[in-house]
Amino acid sequence: MGSGMWSTDVYDAADRYRRATGSSAFAYSDGGARVVHPALDPRDAVRESRDSDEHPQSTPVAVLFDVTGSMGHVPRTLQAKLPQLLGLLLRQGYARDPQIMFGAIGDATCDRVPLQVGQFESDNRMDDDLGRIVLEGGGGGQMTESYELALYFMARHTVTDSWSKRGRRGYLFIIGDELAYPKVKAAEVARRIGGGLREDVPLRQIVDEVTQRWDTYYLLPAGSHYAGNRKVLDFWRGLLGQNALELDDLDAVCETIALTVGLGEQAIDLDGGLRDLDRAGSTATGTVSKALARLGNTRRAEVAQLPATRSTGGGVVRL
Repeated sequence: MGSGMWSTDVYDAADRYRRATGSSAFAYSDGGARVVHPALDPRDAVRESRDSDEHPQSTPVAVLFDVTGSMGHVPRTLQAKLPQLLGLLLRQGYARDPQIMFGAIGDATCDRVPLQVGQFESDNRMDDDLGRIVLEGGGGGQMTESYELALYFMARHTVTDSWSKRGRRGYLFIIGDELAYPKVKAAEVARRIGGGLREDVPLRQIVDEVTQRWDTYYLLPAGSHYAGNRKVLDFWRGLLGQNALELDDLDAVCETIALTVGLGEQAIDLDGGLRDLDRAGSTATGTVSKALARLGNTRRAEVAQLPATRSTGGGVVRL
């Protein structure tokens, strides 16, 4: 997957059509769907981000979000701001040949659709995948959702040329407001994903697996039920360190993702990224600055400590 080119004109035309006809960007879910769309069904699936003549240096970016309870509005916000995300990644050159995958997370203990995973796309089909997501709005109500099931899929059911050819990790963003379950349950994997997992996998083990191939971030946005909850923040910081980020404005999610990728690719420093947001007329500058302050300082320190042999004519290589 990952062919084609993103077109803001195509996105805008689709948006005007929906406004004129009163249709929804999430017609599948808003039409009453309660089963996973076939295009997003993770069962027996592998999602691939591949190089091509059109996109020779693919950069995979996966965005998976909790759609339970108060988090159900997150995909609508992402869909509305998708052009800003692509504009920063493409026009500002934050990443070469970005290929974006969207997915959704629920609770495998009680939800009908606890995991939905789209394809890696370079063109407007990523918008199509967003529109196919079932916004179930369920959840178990106990401050725990099946993030570990999504992490398992990303660790064992994705293939990227970025990693296999160049040893470069992709980017994984999980947007949520609750804890993961303590282990990946083999029975849930068999029912939802397939693949023959024979025994449960501890959460720590699957986090270690996924972070080997993916720069992994957890975003806790304002407006969610557990926004600012120290138990949630401490839980994810225990797993991901400074990569667990707190946002005081949900509308800043796309800009935060874009600048995080730009920092990881060493295409910008934080100050330069914030200037880009100002020039683009974004209202998210303050939120992004606050969320990424520690991350930006960490990235600069990491770059400063890299040995000279890790550099090329195009800049420092991110492993």
